Amino acid sequence: MLKALFLDMDETLCDTLAANAEATQRLGQLAQQTVGAKDGQGFAEAYVAGIYRQWSEAQAAKYLPIAEVSEQQFRLQLIRDLLAEQHISQVPDASAQRLLDCFDNERLAALKFYPGIVDFLINAKKLFTLVVITNGPEYSQIPKLDKLKLADYVDHIIIGGQEPEQKPARSIFEKALTLANCEAHEAIHVGDNLAADIAGAHSANITSVWIQHQQPLDAELGINPHHTLISPDEIPALIRELHPH
Repeated sequence: MLKALFLDMDETLCDTLAANAEATQRLGQLAQQTVGAKDGQGFAEAYVAGIYRQWSEAQAAKYLPIAEVSEQQFRLQLIRDLLAEQHISQVPDASAQRLLDCFDNERLAALKFYPGIVDFLINAKKLFTLVVITNGPEYSQIPKLDKLKLADYVDHIIIGGQEPEQKPARSIFEKALTLANCEAHEAIHVGDNLAADIAGAHSANITSVWIQHQQPLDAELGINPHHTLISPDEIPALIRELHPH
């Protein structure tokens, strides 16, 4: 008997990539207009890679200690460093803050649920306990949760940045099981990230559903989802199949 649905947020319930793309374009334009960045788009793309922790070893050594104290200070430092690479060394505090705010605000403005997800959540909540498990820092995840009003549609939300460990750690899935008051075989987890969502679900013996989007299944990872969907709009049909009523 299926009692609980665990759901990733970004790229599972909402189209964060599309929102990121729009915000990245706006950030690049603003960097060119306000601080004279020669390659505004390159700066913006590097900034997004940086906030997603796509760091070199040297960057990790520099940025991790800052981010552990203040996510905002890390992002401001990242902006300054990336502009310095374009030989822009004198960046007023107000200008750096404006660039940071531009990306955050434009992303939130563009962030939307995938089509059909709201109706799915409303109907699913009548049958299951719904728990969202999202990785990432509070700094970025809480505004997204608020914009989507996600708490209105689900029973519990777990933010990785507030926990001792993030996905794929078994502990975060065990917390979800406790919140849902169910056993592992009574839950499924739906997510788009093989290494975080699918491997994490398997570590806790939870049935996994992978939202593939356009990603290839990387055989080298050795992670094989129990169910694979092309896109989020296929989630309702799979749940009906797994839980006929």
